[in-house]
Parts: sequence; C-alpha cells; structure tokens
Amino acid sequence: MADGTTGARRAYRLAGRWAGRLTVTLALALVGGLIGGAGGLWADDAGTPPAHARSRGGDAVWLGHAWVDGRKDEADVLALAARLRGTGVHDLFVHTGPLADDGTLDPALYPRAAWLVRALHRAAPGIRVQSWLGDTVDSEGPGLDPDRVDLTGAVGQVLDAGFDGVQLDLEPVHSGDPGFLRLLARVHALTGARGRVLSVSVPQIDPLPGLHAVAGLLTGHPKWWSSGYLAQVAARVDQVAVMAYDTGMPLPSLDSGYVEQQTALALDAVPPSVDLLIGLPAYHADALGHVASAETVAAAIRGVRLADRGRAGFGVALYADFTATAQDWAAYRADWVR
Repeated sequence: MADGTTGARRAYRLAGRWAGRLTVTLALALVGGLIGGAGGLWADDAGTPPAHARSRGGDAVWLGHAWVDGRKDEADVLALAARLRGTGVHDLFVHTGPLADDGTLDPALYPRAAWLVRALHRAAPGIRVQSWLGDTVDSEGPGLDPDRVDLTGAVGQVLDAGFDGVQLDLEPVHSGDPGFLRLLARVHALTGARGRVLSVSVPQIDPLPGLHAVAGLLTGHPKWWSSGYLAQVAARVDQVAVMAYDTGMPLPSLDSGYVEQQTALALDAVPPSVDLLIGLPAYHADALGHVASAETVAAAIRGVRLADRGRAGFGVALYADFTATAQDWAAYRADWVR
C-alpha cells in the first residue's frame, strides 16, 4: 500500500516487527465470533441510516508522498481539485515525513511542499492542507520515544512551509501511554500559538471493555485503545481520525456493524469541540486483518451512517489517494455526499 518510496501508514503499521503477527488476526476473528456470533454486529448493521447522516463538509483524504517530492505537477493539482469539487472534503493530509526516530524531519523529504500548499489553496479555495507526519514508536521495538523526543522543531518546519496544520500518525501507541499525551500537549501549544490545527490518527476502540489489555497479554500488540484514553488524547488536539479499518471482518455486513460500533464509541469519547473523522478503507489488497471483498468504502460508510448522530465537526476520511479507485470515489459520493 505504500506510495512509492513514501513509507506511508501501512509501512508504519504492517511492515517489520509486527506485520506478520497472525495472533492479531486471530484475536480479531475471536472478537468477531464473540460479538457477531451473538448477533451483535449483524444487529448493529440492521436498520436504515437516518436522513441526516450525510456529509456536512468536514471530510478528509490522506495523500501520498508524491505530492511533495516532485512527482506531481500543476496538472495533477487541477485534477485533484476537480475530483474534490462538490464533495465534502475539507482537509487534505499530505505525507511529508517520515520523522526520524529522534523527532527530526529532513527538509529534503518535502522539496515541493510550499509550492503544493500554494497551488492547492489557489485551485481549491477553502481546503485545509495539513502535513501528515509519522513514525514507528518504541512501544514494541526500536523507534521514536514519545516521552523523550521534541517534535516542535519538525512541526515548526512544516508550518513554515505553509501547511494549515499537522496530522500526526505515530504507531503503535499503547492505550494509556502518558508520554504520548505529553507529546501532544507540547505540539498543540505550538500549533495553537500559530493559529494552525493539530490532528491525530488513532487506533480503534475496545469493542469489549479491557480488550486492549487482553490483546497485549496474548500478542504484545494491544491494537485497541480504551475509550477513556481516547478522550484524554482528544482533549489535547483539534481533530481525531479513527483508523476504523483492518477490521478482520469476513463479510460486508459484519464490517458495517463493526464500523457502526466503532463510530458510536468514538462519538461517546471525543467531545463535540473536537472534530471527529472515521477512516475509510480505500485500498484493496488482501492482508492479515483485511479482507478486501468485505472491508469496502461502501460497507464502512453504511456503518458510519447508522451511528451518525448529526453532530457538527464530524466526517469521514479516505485512506488513501494513491490506492483509491473510481468505485471508491463513487461510493463516497453516492452514499455519503448526496
């Protein structure tokens, strides 16, 4: 799923030391069996989404590294602006990293960033362009230590390049990690002082109370967060994007029910003052924890709509532009925008 040499999110999540952990998939299957076998996920998928469950103009798309390293030009910007016209997309998360493990960011990674921000602001007025920065953290092996690194230098760099905000994707952060909370507070102080946005990608929420602790004991990779920890994270940022994909569900109906459950849990945990996005799986390779035929944009949107309570500052986010198909965009438009 990586965008050329980007090292984008699925490289953070699935490569290396925990990509092949079959136990994670088995844990997902167990959850699906426990809940779905009792009719829970099918029940969550039942019914008709409310009429208000449509885009309110607060959606987002993750964009690959090609947009800042010289592979994209003015024609690509105009084509993207045309694709976004008439949708609810308000934020673009442009992959600008990755960060180094010491929290620094090499300027050579984003030579065209300033040009891109200016070009997008011209071609798509009103769109917010955020710098997507990520790295692997050291919770399960070598990586960035959230409690010891200072990201304000790297964040200041991308804000100087003109970005309207920063979208942090640091994985895998374990539920309850106090160092991550302190890191977010430091970065938020900087973005707030400069009138910019701090957004953060977060894992899924415990489908059953305490499940992250059980998964951590069994696999060393807890996967989920508690609702309480998500609330603590949300209190330190302006926008939360729940990565509600790689669900492990084998059927579209189960995936819809699982996303409905995740959306409801997120709506309970994230205060209305913080924008909430639910991530959509616009990628199609079968992998551990991801059944492409079941986990689709259409299935995920149905789950989002079933849980939608009509609050402002709520939307969906497509992952990602470099894997999304015409069918993905059509499902987003037909099922969520219109």
